[in-house]
Amino acid sequence: MRIGLLGTGPWADMAHAPALAGHDDLDFAGVWGRRPDAAEELAKRHGTRAYADVDALLADVEAVAVALPPAVQADLAVRAARAGCHLLLDKPLAATVARGRAVVEAVRAADVASVVFFTTRFQPETEAWITEQAAGDGWFTARAQWLGAVFGGGDSPFADSPWRREKGALWDVGPHALSVLLPVLGDARRVAAAAPGPGDTVHLVLDHTGGASSTLTLSLTAPPAAAGATVELRGRAGVTLLPETTEGPVPALRRAADALLAAAGGGRPHPCDAAFGLRVTEMVAEGGGVLTGGA
Repeated sequence: MRIGLLGTGPWADMAHAPALAGHDDLDFAGVWGRRPDAAEELAKRHGTRAYADVDALLADVEAVAVALPPAVQADLAVRAARAGCHLLLDKPLAATVARGRAVVEAVRAADVASVVFFTTRFQPETEAWITEQAAGDGWFTARAQWLGAVFGGGDSPFADSPWRREKGALWDVGPHALSVLLPVLGDARRVAAAAPGPGDTVHLVLDHTGGASSTLTLSLTAPPAAAGATVELRGRAGVTLLPETTEGPVPALRRAADALLAAAGGGRPHPCDAAFGLRVTEMVAEGGGVLTGGA
């Protein structure tokens, strides 16, 4: 499958471009970015072509991977779907529920495949754990802590990200936590409570259709020594923790590309398709509404 890359920032550089270039079943056909010089540089490093016109790239490929801010991603995803391209998207799907819904509608209308890259869902140890816990029942409560140090004094390559500064941890790492909890505990009927913490930290309480409740603590301003992700489930079977993994994003992205290839080839839609990405966006937006007193 011929695939193009939309985006030239740190995430495109460290994850998407190496994953696409190193995938045996993908022809990495080209790169488009909002900064033509960055597109030229990234394309040169990976032996592919830089496109000055995004529509020209869409016309030359069967799929695109998107590594752009959510507001930009949503509009280009709609454009790409209408051009007949399958979509390998990043989280969050969009910066608003309305734009996320537009992506889902475009995907359905064009009958293209979509996969949203929630990193934990494409790492073997963590995905196996999620599948195992989802097959059980009797969960009583869950606790998720997703603490990043992007703005916590470290040297993160994402520290200058305007959309992360605007949207904060709720929109950046909140989708990761929800991508683990929702398949295990069931959809969230509502965000029962939300409260701010230090920096951009947010605490959420969710009521799930399976009968359990969960608490989420999300931050991009944790001290570097305190950063990390933990998910704990408690129920009739006892207590279980999301396993740790040291695998980087590139192998996980290659598996996400495998999932897109399978879905595009007539297989079942992947559980992390655009529709799931929209549901996650809806929950994040609801949490933001509760936090500001708008819901």
